[in-house]
Amino acid sequence: MSLEFFLTSLIVVLLPGTGVIYTLAVGLGRGFRASLAAAAGCTLGIVPAAIASIIGLAALLHTSALAFQVIKYLGVLYLFYMAWGIVREGGAMEVNAEKSSVSFLKIAVTGTLINVLNPKLSLFFLAFLPQFLPAGTANAELELVKLAAAFMAMTFVVFVGYGACAALARDYVIRRPSVMAWIKRCFATAFGALGVKLALSD
Repeated sequence: MSLEFFLTSLIVVLLPGTGVIYTLAVGLGRGFRASLAAAAGCTLGIVPAAIASIIGLAALLHTSALAFQVIKYLGVLYLFYMAWGIVREGGAMEVNAEKSSVSFLKIAVTGTLINVLNPKLSLFFLAFLPQFLPAGTANAELELVKLAAAFMAMTFVVFVGYGACAALARDYVIRRPSVMAWIKRCFATAFGALGVKLALSD
């Protein structure tokens, strides 16, 4: 793995997207252990996109408008559902002193679906990974698997860091109901905006 790949991947992972927003919201609402489940789920959600890019299915999404549109609008609906889940009373990301009974498995599954239902992730891997293949690579598939695994490991570590920061701010937020209300609105708006952005993508 080259230094160029490491630095480029780090920048990509650090950029706030649906996975980052979800992990931050869970860290605030449920604490650090729950944010670990969110980080694991978001990382696991990268696997289908990585596999698709390696075996060439991402090219199908790129050339088939119907396939892209179907997956895209499933992703849009799910992001809007996430936004609604944040703002409604007792939602999955409710920030309060008493942690809800939402299981870590459900948190992880939600994080996985966020990335699985994002067709642009497959296209990203299709365009991103081949750039870092050494010239004259004999076994390109194996090298791509290594690069994808490194990207996923970096994603998990960074997301755990985001979740830890959110969990540290949890007590401060809980003591200030007005801050909680604004944070929920911000997270819901962010998910809604990401849904609109995905809906408008080609």
